[in-house]
Amino acid sequence: MSKTLVITGGSSGIGKATAELFAAKGYQVFELSRHGQNQSAITHITCDVTSEESCQQAIGAVLAQTGHIDVLISNAGFGISGAIEFTETEDAKRLFDVNFFGALNITKAVLPQLRKQHSGRILYTSSVAAVLPVPYQSFYSASKSAIDAMALCLRNEVKSFGIEVACLLPGDVKTGFTAAREKSVAGSEVYGNIEHAVANMEKDEQGGMTPQQMARIFYHMAQTRCLRTYYIGGALYKVFHLLNKLLPVTLVNWIEGKLYS
Repeated sequence: MSKTLVITGGSSGIGKATAELFAAKGYQVFELSRHGQNQSAITHITCDVTSEESCQQAIGAVLAQTGHIDVLISNAGFGISGAIEFTETEDAKRLFDVNFFGALNITKAVLPQLRKQHSGRILYTSSVAAVLPVPYQSFYSASKSAIDAMALCLRNEVKSFGIEVACLLPGDVKTGFTAAREKSVAGSEVYGNIEHAVANMEKDEQGGMTPQQMARIFYHMAQTRCLRTYYIGGALYKVFHLLNKLLPVTLVNWIEGKLYS
């Protein structure tokens, strides 16, 4: 019996590269998104992760075909940028609706089956920004921090059912995510470095790693016998993550502020 992967946000970027790699490795792959389409060896199921009902229906459709799920990768998400003071609260809520509550909805949809079969892995796309929050990327950073916290709790809650949980924290990756980011310059007359800081960050992204590199890490996470809690995407970001643990948080935050000033 072939293994089954369910991945949200699999129609582009890291998600698409991951779906393609798992399919090439022999997995039966189901890609859940609003606007995707069937590809060779990849089945698209229309799903809006902000809707619990849509997530339940999508997982039901997967199980009707396979009867089991081996790996869930919760990858759907988007970004906004801007000053905290001038960000519309509704925009922040909309981001959390996709990035965090979308991850929650698909997790809740898949857990009954994983508990029933007493096996399975739930993997989340987080971000290095979860542990090194980026100025003018506050709500994206916060949503990924929330995913990390949920994953840590879930890991302990479900381990007795044979279910494993982990997060991939990518650094800068060159994808369409950059162009799709919703950028606000509201308040730039007060916070004069908004555009400069965001432009620096997006330059780093476009010079970053490939989605295929992240896909290979996800595949390793699905296959390894000993699943760690966090996987950092990129050697340089592993160094940053280590320094974040070793140095005082005030110093790390000051350095990051200088990088984006």
